[in-house]
Amino acid sequence: MARFLVVLSAADHWTLSDGTAHPTGYWAEEFVVPYRTFRDAGLDVELATPGGIPPTVDLVSLQPDRAGGAERAAQLRAELDELSGELARPRALEDVGDDGLDAVFLPGGHAPMEDLPGCAPLGRLLTALHDSGRLVSAVCHGPAGLLSAARADGTWLFAGRRMTAFSDEEERQAGLADRAPWLLETTLRQRGGDVVVSTPWLPHVVTDGNLVTGQNPASSGPTATSVLEALGAGVRQPSE
Repeated sequence: MARFLVVLSAADHWTLSDGTAHPTGYWAEEFVVPYRTFRDAGLDVELATPGGIPPTVDLVSLQPDRAGGAERAAQLRAELDELSGELARPRALEDVGDDGLDAVFLPGGHAPMEDLPGCAPLGRLLTALHDSGRLVSAVCHGPAGLLSAARADGTWLFAGRRMTAFSDEEERQAGLADRAPWLLETTLRQRGGDVVVSTPWLPHVVTDGNLVTGQNPASSGPTATSVLEALGAGVRQPSE
């Protein structure tokens, strides 16, 4: 059975450029849909956060107008209630080794923008998986966590890799771009990522060898499916 680690942010806010704390957390759909997809496929899925702190759901992601309707919002709430025990006791990321680990997945929400880019334990784990050809995956703002992985010479581990993430245009339409301390798409490009974004809010997934990324909440299911396809095919690093 493949061993899979889902890494959630431990932050409950995003510090904006004016210093205010914007309440946030993980985006419900981006956690629930992939998590259930991986579990239903028979993967051994574990949860971890920096410090082992129970993660916070972004309540906006459970509003009917943001979740895809009242029925869908209720379904997501029910799913989170069923998983409440696991969410209350995540592993500390600092204590997670890569031995026997086949893949890692980073859900989004604005919370990863706060604590994952500078998370050294995450950077070490991603480097170990990447360099051994194991699977690294993320959706929406989850790719912010990829920024934690750097070489000894300071170069970014994922420079030159094809990827996608929550676009600058989506951030503008969501209403936070003007107050954001940094924008994910722009920053990934600046670090050397080959970022490919598509139409805002529509599903979009990019697979580059052992790196699978999705653009936005609507990409949650397709990203999880692409992850399973990559695992089934046997992931590997692309040729340099």
